[in-house]
Amino acid sequence: MPQTLIPAELLKKSDKILFIAHLALGDFTYLQNFFQAFQRANPHLKVDLWVDEVRRTSDASQWPHLQKYSLYDWVAACPFFNKIYTRTYSPTLYQESIAEAQQEHYPIVVSLATLRPHLYAALARSISPDGLVVGMKKRVKFYQPHHQLAYRKLNAAIPPYTVDRSNPQHISDVYAHWFHQLSGLEVGAAERFPFVDIPAQWQQYAQEKLAAWGFRNAEGNPGKLIFINPYAKTKKRCWPLEHVAELIIAMKKQDKWRDSSFIVNAVPQELAHARQVISGYQLERTELFSAEENFFQLPAILAQCDLIISVETAVMHLANAVHVPVIALMRQKNPEWVPIDRANSTVITAPSRGDWVKAVTVEQVMKAMQ
Repeated sequence: MPQTLIPAELLKKSDKILFIAHLALGDFTYLQNFFQAFQRANPHLKVDLWVDEVRRTSDASQWPHLQKYSLYDWVAACPFFNKIYTRTYSPTLYQESIAEAQQEHYPIVVSLATLRPHLYAALARSISPDGLVVGMKKRVKFYQPHHQLAYRKLNAAIPPYTVDRSNPQHISDVYAHWFHQLSGLEVGAAERFPFVDIPAQWQQYAQEKLAAWGFRNAEGNPGKLIFINPYAKTKKRCWPLEHVAELIIAMKKQDKWRDSSFIVNAVPQELAHARQVISGYQLERTELFSAEENFFQLPAILAQCDLIISVETAVMHLANAVHVPVIALMRQKNPEWVPIDRANSTVITAPSRGDWVKAVTVEQVMKAMQ
C-alpha cells in the first residue's frame, strides 16, 4: 500500500483528529462530503473541526456580524463532527480557543488552509506540540525565511493545487486528492455530489414565507418561481442590481416567464440598499430575501424554486445540492469552481480573462434561458 501522510498505524490507534480550515460556504458545500467519508472510514475517531476566521479583528463593532456567520449553523448540524471551534473571530477568543484545543492533546492535526499556509502550520503545531502535524505548504521565496521556519513545524506537507486551464479539474477532485494523500481515502464521483439536509422547521419556514408573499401557486397557475442572487463576497464577483431588475423586466415580457414570481437574494448588510434600488423599478411579484436568522433559511427557499440564477458564490453550489437548475455567472479566473452538476447547470463566463462578473449582460442570460 502506498505511504499516506498520516501513517495507517497512528490513524488506527488514535482516538481523535483535528482539522483546521478557513471555510466559506462554497468550500464546505464540497468539503463536507470528504469529512463525512473520512469519519465513516474511521468510526473510532472523533473528528473535530477548527473554523478559522480570516477576518479576525480587534474591532469589537464587527464581532456580532462575524459571530453570526451562517456557516456555523451548517457545521453545527453535521453529525460527523464531534467538536467545532468557531470562536476565532477576535484575538482574545482566538487565544482562548488555542488554549482549549491544547487541552485535547490531539495526536493528529491537519491544516487544510490554503491562504497563508505558513501561519496555519505554526497554529497546528502550537495546538499539538507533540502530535503529528500535516499542512499545506507553498513554495518559499528567498525573502520569506520565516515561512521556511514555519513549515519546519510540519511532519508532512500537502502540496498546493494548481489549475490546468486547458483541462481544469473540479474543486471536488482537488479535495479528493487531499484526502487520498492523507489517509488513502477513496471518494468516488457520485459521493462528491453536494448535499444539504434541511431541518423540518426551516422547510416549514420556507412554505410560510412563500405563502406570505403570495408566491404559492394556485393549482393550474403556470407561473415559475425564480431565485436571483447577485451578491458575492468580493465586488469582482457581484452582478449589478440594475441588471437584476432589467432581467426581471425582460423575462416578464416572454410568455414562458410572464406569470413568474421572483426572489432577489441580498446579504444582510446590503438589504437596505437593495430594497432602495429594486423598489425604484416597481416590479410586480418580486420580493427581497436574506437569510438573516439561520443558514438553513437559504437552502430551504432555494429548494422551492424552479430556476436559480446566481453569481459565483455558495448559492450556485447549493442549487446543485437542492437539485434545482442553475444559471451561473462567472469570471474566467477559477474554472475549478464551476457547479458540479453539469446536466442542471448553465455557466455563463465574462468575455475576457480580466473581466468582472458585471461584464455578463442581461442579453446573455436571456439567451441561456431559451
